[in-house]
Amino acid sequence: MQGLLRNPLAEPGLLGVSSGAALGAVVALYTGIANAFYLALPLAGFLGTAIACAFVFVLAGHNTPRTTLILGGVAVSALCGSLISLILNWSTNPMAMSEIVFWMMGSLADRSNQDLLLAVPFMLVGCLLLLTCGRALQALALGEETAHSMGINLSRLRIKILLGCALAVGASVSVSGSIGFIGLVAPHLMRKTAQGDPAKLLPLSALAGAALLLIADLGVRFLYNSGQELKLGVLTSLVGAPFFIALILRSRGASHDQ
Repeated sequence: MQGLLRNPLAEPGLLGVSSGAALGAVVALYTGIANAFYLALPLAGFLGTAIACAFVFVLAGHNTPRTTLILGGVAVSALCGSLISLILNWSTNPMAMSEIVFWMMGSLADRSNQDLLLAVPFMLVGCLLLLTCGRALQALALGEETAHSMGINLSRLRIKILLGCALAVGASVSVSGSIGFIGLVAPHLMRKTAQGDPAKLLPLSALAGAALLLIADLGVRFLYNSGQELKLGVLTSLVGAPFFIALILRSRGASHDQ
């Protein structure tokens, strides 16, 4: 996402992937569909991701500037967030409201092999799609005109990245809930190691993201106290938000130097 949009602050949630999955899961919890069968909740999250990404792509079109794509993603994310707030406002069942809030905080607790088996195929396909974009992202780092002159089909690249993010991120969010900032922080931690090469950065970011998630989950279990568990998504947000602010300040400082 950072390579496609050429924006160091970009991450999958920018295109409504996470918020779409969250809305699908919240609707399933609110209507009671989540109790119909075991995998109803993650499947509803998958459906929410698919609808949100399709809406973003329709808004942005094939050949529109990346700014339009960002605006489309922000609009869809805002709409999904508003609908989630509306559902919470309408909910009269305290138990359903509690389930919705806890799911939105994100967690790996009480997830089974069935959840894993449901998500992994989609995540693998999404990761494979993204890994094939390395050469195109290398060319895109030199500018859109340069990439086009090197034979890179930017419309096809955009579709592959959007579809890859939708499959990989949508599948994980549908199973675990919303766990923010992993996708933003991991690439920046690995950028120097990859020497700015997008083809090398993609697999390194995947490993870094997995390591960050594991460390955060261990931190949650370590901080467990008196039966009140700190949710994983809350911890990653508490750590990720200051990193995000520091990244913005560093970007601002770099622009002033120029």
